[in-house]
Amino acid sequence: MGRSHYMLFFKTSMLVLLSVAAAYLFFVQWYAYGILLCIFLASLAYRWLGAERRLVDQVLDFSEAVKYRDFTRRFAVKHPRSMEGRLFTAFNEINTVYKQISIDKEIQHQYLNKVINMLDSAIIFYQAETGKVIWINDAFKQLFQTPHLGNIRGLMKRHEALYEKTIQVKIGKQQMETASSSVGKIKLLMHGSEFETQEGTFRIVVYQNINEAIDETETRAWHKLLRVLTHEIMNSIAPISSLADTLHGRLEQDEGEQDIEDLKVGIYTIKRRSEGLLQFAKSYRLINKVDQPNFADIQLKILFENIYQLLEPTLLQKHIDLDIILKDTRLVLQADVNLVEQALINLLLNAIEAVKESPEPYISIAGLSRDGQVLIKVQDNGKGMSAEIQEQIFTPFFTTKKSGSGVGLTLSKQIMLLHKGSLFVESEEDKGSTFILQFPS
Repeated sequence: MGRSHYMLFFKTSMLVLLSVAAAYLFFVQWYAYGILLCIFLASLAYRWLGAERRLVDQVLDFSEAVKYRDFTRRFAVKHPRSMEGRLFTAFNEINTVYKQISIDKEIQHQYLNKVINMLDSAIIFYQAETGKVIWINDAFKQLFQTPHLGNIRGLMKRHEALYEKTIQVKIGKQQMETASSSVGKIKLLMHGSEFETQEGTFRIVVYQNINEAIDETETRAWHKLLRVLTHEIMNSIAPISSLADTLHGRLEQDEGEQDIEDLKVGIYTIKRRSEGLLQFAKSYRLINKVDQPNFADIQLKILFENIYQLLEPTLLQKHIDLDIILKDTRLVLQADVNLVEQALINLLLNAIEAVKESPEPYISIAGLSRDGQVLIKVQDNGKGMSAEIQEQIFTPFFTTKKSGSGVGLTLSKQIMLLHKGSLFVESEEDKGSTFILQFPS
C-alpha cells in the first residue's frame, strides 16, 4: 500500500473518530464541546474534500486539454511524493510524450510534403464518399491551374472532362487519357489507389504528363523511318535516274541497231527497279492496313499444330527440327486467331532464315502462363543479333536479308500492340535469338 493510500486511510479514520466523539459529547450533554468539535470536523472535512475536488478539477482540465490536443501546459510539482505531486508528474510526462509525437508527426508531414511537391506528377488525395479534398500537390496546382480545391466536385467548373476521368479512374490500373492543362491538350497517364480507415474511404489519383515522352519516342521513330525510307527510295531512284540519262544520250546519238538493244535492256531495268519501288510502297500500305482484332478463345495446342502443319514442308526440306513445348495443353489465349497466326508465321520464317547456316538447325515454339499473363516464345539457335541490330529490327522496312521487305516484324509488333500486349527480343551473337509475345491478363 502506497503513501497516498495510507493518507486516505488516515483521513477517513480521523473523520470517523471525530464524528463518533462529537456524537458522544452530545450524548453526555456537553453541547458546547460537541458544537465546537462539529465545527472543527466540518472545517477539516471541507479542507480535505476541497483538496480532492481540486485534484478532480485538474484531471478534468487535463482531459479537456487532451481532447483539443493541447500539450503545452505544465503542472507545478511542489511535493513530488504527495498524491497531487505524483499526479502532476504523470500529467507532465504524458504532455512531454505527446508533444514529441506531435513534433515528429509534423516533421514527417513537412518531409512528405516537400518530397511529393518535388515530383513532376500531379497528385490529388480526397475522400471518396464526400469528395472532400485532403491534399493536392504543387504539380497539380500548376498543371491544371487550380490554386485551391476544397471538394473534388470543384473540378467540374474548371476541368469537367478531367473530373469525369478522375471519378471513373480504375483503381490499381494505369490508363492513358487526354486532358486540357495550362500548356494545352496533353496526354496523361493516370493511376488510382484506394484505402479505408475508420473515417471512410480515401483515394489517391496520380496524373503523369507523358506528352514529352511520347513526342520524343515519336520523333525517334520518325527519324528511323525517314532514314530507312530515304535509303530505300534513293537506292531505287538514283539508278533509274542515271539509266534514264544514259538512254537519253543514246537516243540523241542514234547509232542504229546496237542502241535499240541497249534501249530495250535499259527500259527493262527501269521497269524492274520501278516494280521494286512499287512493291516497297505496297509494303508500306500493308503496315497501316492491320484491322482491329476479333477476340476469341484460342487453344494454344491447336494454334501451334496449325502453324506446324503449314510450315512442315519447308522445315523438312531444309532439315530443321521444330519443337513445340506446351506443358499445360489446356492453356487458352484471348486473341484474334488470324492476327496471332500471322505474327507467329513471320517470326518462324525469320527463325528459319536465321538457322540456315547452323550445322544442326533448331527452332522451338513454347507457350506458358506467368503471373496471369500468357507468353509465347519462338527460339532459334541461329547466328543471333548485335545490340545495334536489335534496336532497329522493329523499324518499318529495316531488314538484314537481301530479299526481305522489312515488314514482317513491324506487322508482328503492331499486331501485339492491337492486343495491348508486347513483343520483344533477347539475342546474343552466335547464340541464337528468342522472340517473346506477351499477352495481357
